[in-house]
Amino acid sequence: MKTLVNAGQPDMPGTLAVSSTNGAKQHMTKADLIDEVSRLAELTRKDSEVIVETIFDSIVRSLRVGDKIEIRGFGSFRTRQRKPRVGRNPKTGDRVEVPAKKIPFFKPSKELKDLVNTGVSETAAAPAPTSPPQA
Repeated sequence: MKTLVNAGQPDMPGTLAVSSTNGAKQHMTKADLIDEVSRLAELTRKDSEVIVETIFDSIVRSLRVGDKIEIRGFGSFRTRQRKPRVGRNPKTGDRVEVPAKKIPFFKPSKELKDLVNTGVSETAAAPAPTSPPQA
């Protein structure tokens, strides 16, 4: 069973974590993401769906024209150019010309890597930071 958990990051409100009661690896679908946005932002599911779809569409449009997308604290999306090559048809073994193409590429930020590697139990148990002293 999959459970969505608010990881309680004070600097990242509404942080999501997916945990499993049986220890099996789980995945979050687009529908799960829409439901979570709806719950955390207290919006209707339809409004949340429009938001999620708009974000995905914006990323795809930017990548199509060759733009790089940088989301601070999360990572960056860009395209990489693949050179043309000669491949093989696995069924017949015939040579096949594979044309050059662009592929999407995601590079996670250091913050995202650190969050993924700390684990949910450590993150949830971390005390909230105190505000800096007033000068």
